[in-house]
Amino acid sequence: MSEPTVLIAGAGLAGATVATELRERGFGGRILLLGAEEHHPYIRPPLSKEYLKGEGGIEDADVHPAGWYADNAVEFIPNVEAGSFEADAHELFVSDGGRITYDSLVLATGARARPLGVPGSGHGAVFPLRTREDAAWLRAALEVGGRRVVIVGSGWIGMEVAAAARGYGNDVTVIGHSAVPLSGAVGRELGGVFERLHRDNGVAFRNGAKVVGVDGGEEQHVVLASGERIPADVVVAGVGASPNSLVAERSGAAVAEGVLTDKGMRSSIDDVYAVGDVANPFLPAIGRHLRSEHWANAIASGKVAAHAILGERASYDDIPYFYSDQYDLGMEYSGYGPLTAGARVVFRGDVDSREFIAFWLRNDRVVAGMNVNVWDVQDDIQRLIRLGEHVDASRLADRDVDLATL
Repeated sequence: MSEPTVLIAGAGLAGATVATELRERGFGGRILLLGAEEHHPYIRPPLSKEYLKGEGGIEDADVHPAGWYADNAVEFIPNVEAGSFEADAHELFVSDGGRITYDSLVLATGARARPLGVPGSGHGAVFPLRTREDAAWLRAALEVGGRRVVIVGSGWIGMEVAAAARGYGNDVTVIGHSAVPLSGAVGRELGGVFERLHRDNGVAFRNGAKVVGVDGGEEQHVVLASGERIPADVVVAGVGASPNSLVAERSGAAVAEGVLTDKGMRSSIDDVYAVGDVANPFLPAIGRHLRSEHWANAIASGKVAAHAILGERASYDDIPYFYSDQYDLGMEYSGYGPLTAGARVVFRGDVDSREFIAFWLRNDRVVAGMNVNVWDVQDDIQRLIRLGEHVDASRLADRDVDLATL
């Protein structure tokens, strides 16, 4: 009897984690790892953080050394994309015209950067930031210095790119559709903290603005609905990402804001799993599905899927987590974003000096927490979230009260 084959469609961090976890847990079958890019799996956060700021080389983002895959009998197949699968036959159709038989299929197809989608945005000086090539091109454009950089999008990617661009001495303008940067992620009050940080470092903002075009004439401009034309040597598109769920859609799997899975990362089709950015798993802790695009989710979901494939206990119990570094500000966030809408925010520390912890409370229970330039508190934040018990907001805000006692 032949050994089982696990076919992983997508060679990002999530797909690599599935392969790694399978081997570490003693799986002796065949593992195939298909990548749409030519590179071995790499981690995306450094692309907008350390690497973009000129700290280290692009190879520092690699998940494993190149030799790890052969050493661990993981067959890496580059430049091949999944097209669709036939569930009954257990076959995946791929972009080179071939088909691959599997026992277990893992969809790790990730997400794609959303285009600006306005006239002129296909111009060569408009940069997305999703791949290693994107990061290399953008870094080369920014490190020249003294350029006029316009960033469309005031989410995490946009703000991190703004900080990197200012670090090279560029003039930076951030255009966002919301009234306050990052308000969709952390709310207006916390978003204001980041806006003030960037303004203090020389970034200009156009909040509540809509881009209607990029004029690539003799001098490139970003055109706003108000009629304002902002000169731009470099335009960065940071307007979010969309899950690459087309393979699942074509093949009849349940899809809604990504591939729907149960708590074990199992899709609606037998022997087919989804992990990472493309997956929309059910989280028992909050009783609903929640898709996350952060690296911690790629690792957590990849491990859970591997456990499920092996027939082990598999339940996605990790609390969503991410981090960001901008100028001299470092932050970590843990929590369930959908539960923070309308939640009360309690601060512990000095917001004006940007050294504090913010807690989001619903019904006096902590549902999320963010530490800004305060360290070694994530374990306590996650413990409070997991407990789900009533907390005294005044004690939560009191720096003299040890978080471990709450």
